[in-house]
Formats: sequence, C-alpha cells, structure tokens
Amino acid sequence: MQFLKSFAAGFASTLAFHQGLLWLLHRLGSSPRAPWNFAPVPPFGVPAVVSLAFFGGLWAIALAWLIQEARGSRYWLLWTLLGALGPSVVAWMLVMPAKGMAMAAGGDPKIMIGALLLNAAWGAGCALLLRLLPR
Repeated sequence: MQFLKSFAAGFASTLAFHQGLLWLLHRLGSSPRAPWNFAPVPPFGVPAVVSLAFFGGLWAIALAWLIQEARGSRYWLLWTLLGALGPSVVAWMLVMPAKGMAMAAGGDPKIMIGALLLNAAWGAGCALLLRLLPR
C-alpha cells in the first residue's frame, strides 16, 4: 500500500508542484518551456506531462523507500535535496544524451539550475502530499 501512496504523491506532485513552478518560471520569462505539455511522446503516444508524472511516481517510490526512517526537519530536507538531485542527475547524465542532447545540458547553468529548482519543488511537494494522505 505504501508503494501506491508514494506513486500517487509523486504523480500528483509532478502535476502540481513541478509543473506549477514551471508555469511560474515560464510566466516570468525564466524558462522557454511551457508547463503541462500535452504533446504525445513515444513509444505509446501519451501526453508528455503524463509521462513525466508517471516517472515522478516511480521516483517517489524509490525516495520514499530511502527516506522512510526520516523524521522532523530531516524528512523535509531529504525529500527536497534528494528530490532535486536524483532526477536532475539522471536527466543530465542519461536522459539528455539518450535524446540526442548534450550531457548536463552542455553545462548551461540556466537549464541545470532550473532542473534543480523544479525537482526540489517536486520533492517538497511529495513530502507534503505523503504527510497529507491518510495512512
């Protein structure tokens, strides 16, 4: 049951916190990427935001397992830091090159800082949603 709860928190956090911050950054002109992208992505043609939220759910399962013993401020800090670092590093080192992009966005600080901020928001959102969901 904890897996399902973690997946749901990660999925919802992607839609609300990650994409919510992306909306704000896009509105401020700090990101060229628009939030809630419904363009289909291979191989199944699901909307990009649904694919992203699915992987957000998988990441939440992994992090919830790693952080399960954390309490108090350590809980919030770990979710935010590991949420920022884990998905960002994997995106920079594996996903971007697999998609034909430069590793680590070619060192572009705007993209790298943006990824850390978006994924930190996602991690903090997961922490909050997991606390709000019934046990």
